[in-house]
Amino acid sequence: MDLYKLLHEDHQKVKSLLNELEDTTERAEKSRERLIKEVEMELTIHSEAEEKFFYPRLREMSETKDLAYEALEEHKVVKTLLTELVSEPKGTDEWTAKLSVLKENVEHHIEEEEGPLFSKAKRSLAREDAEMIGDSIMAYKEEHAEVEAEG
Repeated sequence: MDLYKLLHEDHQKVKSLLNELEDTTERAEKSRERLIKEVEMELTIHSEAEEKFFYPRLREMSETKDLAYEALEEHKVVKTLLTELVSEPKGTDEWTAKLSVLKENVEHHIEEEEGPLFSKAKRSLAREDAEMIGDSIMAYKEEHAEVEAEG
C-alpha cells in the first residue's frame, strides 16, 4: 500500500469533514454532534496509526527526527481540542471559535506533513519500508474502523 497516498486520502477526508462542519450554524447542534464525532473517529484512528507505525521510523533518522517530534506535538494539541469540542455544548460562539482553531491546526499539520515531512521521508525511507508501513496503517485502520462501527 502506498503510504503517502493513504495518508493523503485520510487528510482529504478530514479536511472535507471539517469544511462541512465549519459550514454548520450554531442552531445545527445535531449535525455538529454527528460531524464532530466523525472527525474525532477519523483523526483518532489516523493519528494512532501514524504514531504507532510511521513516526517511530521517522524519529530513527536524523533527516526526519525533528519533524516527527513536531508532528507528535501537533497531534497532542489536536487531541486536546477534539476532546473539548466533543464534550462541550455545540451551539456556542466559543465552540465555533474552537472549531476554527482545530481546523487551522489540522490544516497546518497536513501542509507540513505532506510537504517537508513526506519529502524527507521519501528520501530517507526505503520504498519497501514505506510500503510495509502503509500496509500496517491500512490494517490498523480497518481493524479499528470495525471496532468503532460495532461500538
